[in-house]
Formats: sequence, structure tokens, C-alpha cells
Amino acid sequence: MSDFGALSLVPPLLAIVLAIVTRRPILSLFVGIWSGGIIATGTHGIGQTFDWISGSIGDVFHAQILVFTLLLGSGVALIWRLGGATAVRNWATNRIRTQRTTGLTTWILGILLFFDDYANTAIVGNTMREISDQMRMSREKLSYIVDSTAAPVATIGLSSWVAFQLSMIDEGYESLVNDDDLDVAAGDVPGVFETFVGSIPFNTYSLLAIVMVGVIVLSRRDYGEMLTAERRSWQTGKVNRDDAQPLQEVEEDLREPIEKKPMLRTFFAPIVALVAVTLAGAFWTGYQEWGAEQAEEGAPTTVTEAMNEEGVVQALVDIVGAGDFAAALVWGSFAMVATAIIIGLAYGLFDLGDSVETVLEGFNLMLTAVTVLVLAWSISAVAEDLGTGDYVATVVGDFLPPELLPIVVLFVAAFVAFTMGSSWATMGIVTPIAITVAYNLTGTFELMPVVVGAVFSGAIFGDHTSPISDTSVLSSTFTGADLIDHIRTQIYYATTVMFVVVICYLLYGYFSVPPIVFLPIGFFLLVGLVYALSELDGLRRGVDPKTSAGPQEPPARSAQDRED
Repeated sequence: MSDFGALSLVPPLLAIVLAIVTRRPILSLFVGIWSGGIIATGTHGIGQTFDWISGSIGDVFHAQILVFTLLLGSGVALIWRLGGATAVRNWATNRIRTQRTTGLTTWILGILLFFDDYANTAIVGNTMREISDQMRMSREKLSYIVDSTAAPVATIGLSSWVAFQLSMIDEGYESLVNDDDLDVAAGDVPGVFETFVGSIPFNTYSLLAIVMVGVIVLSRRDYGEMLTAERRSWQTGKVNRDDAQPLQEVEEDLREPIEKKPMLRTFFAPIVALVAVTLAGAFWTGYQEWGAEQAEEGAPTTVTEAMNEEGVVQALVDIVGAGDFAAALVWGSFAMVATAIIIGLAYGLFDLGDSVETVLEGFNLMLTAVTVLVLAWSISAVAEDLGTGDYVATVVGDFLPPELLPIVVLFVAAFVAFTMGSSWATMGIVTPIAITVAYNLTGTFELMPVVVGAVFSGAIFGDHTSPISDTSVLSSTFTGADLIDHIRTQIYYATTVMFVVVICYLLYGYFSVPPIVFLPIGFFLLVGLVYALSELDGLRRGVDPKTSAGPQEPPARSAQDRED
């Protein structure tokens, strides 16, 4: 239990409330961190505040993500400067003619780029932003589609997430074996990979969040603040509200693009370099680490032998999971910048001096996002030092009936992720505790896949609804949306999915309905809720909930709209 008890909740909750009320995430995060310093050290609070901030920057993983973000900003700036965005706009104008097609393309891209959520948000956000603006899709809607596919896809795909999740399951099983009071032998625990695979159907929020995006895009129905945003964008052409503060705004922060020779290769070649080098780097570093571990254990050291002994999927998960994705992302983003510069020089679009200046402009483009990222990591460190996650995870005790345990684990993980702003930190804290509580309640391993899936589901939901989440920050950044507007519009859809997840868990717990049955039920329930909620919201406002999607051609703008 946390030494600070309920006080450990104050810093993250203060930051979240201030961010939502004031719409100033940087100030809100700093105040939250400072309050944590005061709680932890009293009068030395300001010193502790800067220690946390400095520590977040000094962390190797975080430093690599910052370098990746800055280099990615330079890649975006170079693509913009060389006319890549213009070429895509010209190409898309003749092929992507509706918001539905735009949303569908964004959704499919998000599903295909499953290997890392950071790279996913960066590539999809930057690729589709210009096109979605042409179709008058609000930045809030684009950010929702990007955010609600990135992490959910990464948590069930062949990615760095899976490796981390496997390690957390393993840690939970080790805690059972090492607990003298439980008398659990190492040979009694199920396989870690077996538990992970079994948890996928119970990672119901991630599965249904991906489905929800498809339902929203294909039905062209919106409700809540997203309906407001979409109607504004469709009717006035304002993809952001007037007083929005986007974390990245290419059009305002960079010089005019070079229009003399817009080429699609200028846009896609740097992105292909980013993806190819990142995947190759992850596989190479994973193979090196995996080979060293295999040699120490006397296990097969070639990929072919491992595939024959463990199976293809298990071997690939082990290899890719052992990779250094943060380093691979840095290499990939550098390759993106280098490729863009080479194209610009080869086609005589700019000289070396202009390329360097554009790179620096790209750094500047990401300064706000980098600041928010550092502060979001810092408040996560505050929560960790104060024991916020341990307090929330243990306060529920072990008195619950097994039927309700998955739902309680789901909400505990969601609250921890919401207050810490990190799904990984949440998984690290809650997974071992959930495994121990599940074994104490049942004396068997039957519920292990269920509670593990519930942890992952809750962590992703908390991430999607928290304004201090790093993935929310990056989704807003690469789509050019206001961070708080993104959270305020997405929370309606995330909460709808969460409601359906609870229904699915209740069906499983009290009626023994298996995933093969409750997942289709969840799908149809989602569809019904989207139609019902959109109709109700439309009736309440006196508008058509589908008007925001409109016909193929945008409505004519009024004289007042054009002046605005």
C-alpha cells in the first residue's frame, strides 16, 4: 500500500481536472507535478518537481522517443517543403471523394501498421491529415480514428507491446511461485504465451475499440462533442475550432512548399524508409538479444530451429519482442529525414543549406509536443514515487466474488491508466497483482487469461480518456488537433465501448457465455448504441446526426464563413 494513501491521487487528478477545465495541458501538468513534489517533500516541492522532469528526460527510452519525435518533425517539414503534401492532395482529390472513404482509409492504415503505436500515430496522422482537411473532416475525428486504432492494434499484434505484456504475465507467475504461503510449483503455472493468447478475446476493449472506429466511419453517424466538431468542420471548413491550440500546425509553422515539381515519391519514399528501417532495426536488435539469451540457456540459436521447436508465431514474438523498438524508431526517423534530403538534392528542389534550415524548422514544429510528452512522463514518475498505482490496485482487496473480479480489474486498470497517463505503467503495476488476487480467489489458473485481458482492456481505455497520456499527445500532435478537444470528443466513443465491455464480462461471469458468443453480441450492441445515441443526440439538437458527413461535395460556404 502507498505510504501517502489517498494523497497519492492528488497530483494526477489535479493535472487532469485542470487540463480539461483550462484547456492548457502544459500548465496543468506542471501544477500537478509541483503538487506531487509538495506532498513528497513539503517545502522542497519545487526542487523535487525539476528532479522528476530531469529524470524523465534522462531516461534512455524517453530520450530515444524524444529524438524520434524531433526527427519525425523534421521528416514532416521536409515532405511539406518538397511538395509531397501537395502531390498527395492532388492525387487524393481525384480518388478519395468522400469523408467515408477518407475515414475508411485511415482506419485500414491504422490496422496495418500494427508493429508500434508511436510509429502508427506518426505515419497515419501525417499521411491522412492533408487529405482529411480536403474532405472537411474535423481534426478531432481524424485524431480519434488514429488514436483508437494505434494502441489497440499494437496490444494484440506482433509488436513491442506484446513482448512487454508477456514479461508482465511472467512476473505475475513468478510472484505466485515465490510466495511461500501459496505453495505454487513452477511446473504448475501455465505457459506465458498460452496465457497471452487466451487473453486476446478478453482484451475486449481493444478489439471493440477497433470495431467501433469502423462502425463510426461506415455509418457516418456521430454524437456528443464529435457531432459538434464534425458539423462545424463540414459547414464552415474549419477543421479546428477558432481558439484551438493544435500541438502541431504545419501550415502555420513552416514556409510555403516548393510547388514546381510535386511528386508522390517525395511523400511516400521517406515514409517507406521509416517503416522499413524501423522494422528491420527491431528485428535485428531482437535477433541479437534473443540469440544471446538462447545461447545462455542452451536453447536453439537459429530462427529455423526455434520455429521448428516453438512454432513460427512464438519464435517471431520472442525475436521481435526482444528488439529495441525505441532505438529502431530513431534509426527509422533518421532514414526518413535522410531519404527526403536526398530526394530534394537529387531533383534540385533545394540546396543543402535549405535542407538544414527545414530540418531545424521541423524540430521547432515538435517543441510543444515534446514539452507535453516530458511533463506527461514526469507526472507518471510522480504517481510511481507516491505509489498511486499500488494504492488504487490494492484498495479493492481480495473480498470480491470471482464473477465480478474481471470487471473490478478492468476499472482499477482504467483508473490507474487515467491517473498515470501510461498504459505500460498500468500493465506493469496491475498485471502481477491481478494474477495474485485471481489465484487467491479461485485456487486455480482458470481466470488468468480473463484478468490479464481485463488489465490490458482497462489500461487502453484509461489511456484513451486521459489528457496526460503520451499516445493521446502524439495522436493530437501528428493529426494537428487540440489535445483537450481530442480527449473531449473521443471520450464519448471510448465510454460507449467500455459499457459494452462490461456487458460482455457480465455475460461471461454470470452466464458462462464464451468469447466466441459475447464478442458478436458486443458488436451488434455497439452498432445499436451508435445508431440510438446518434439519433437521440440529433433529436435533442434538432439536427441530422449524419449531416456532418454530407454528400460527396461540401456545402457552399456562406460569405460570413469565407470571411472567417
